[in-house]
Amino acid sequence: MKSLAQKVQRFLVSEDGPTAVEYAVMLALIVIVCLTAITSIGTNANKTFQTISSKVGT
Repeated sequence: MKSLAQKVQRFLVSEDGPTAVEYAVMLALIVIVCLTAITSIGTNANKTFQTISSKVGT
């Protein structure tokens, strides 16, 4: 158990720079958030235009 604690401590203390894998994960998360936001904005804009269109048409 002591060995595991030492490994965890070394992992937390190590200050290695970010690797390419970490950058790829961050980029993937940013892309997912952007796509979700764009989809949400598009859906809300579509609903707004549909509402305006139905009120203008009547």
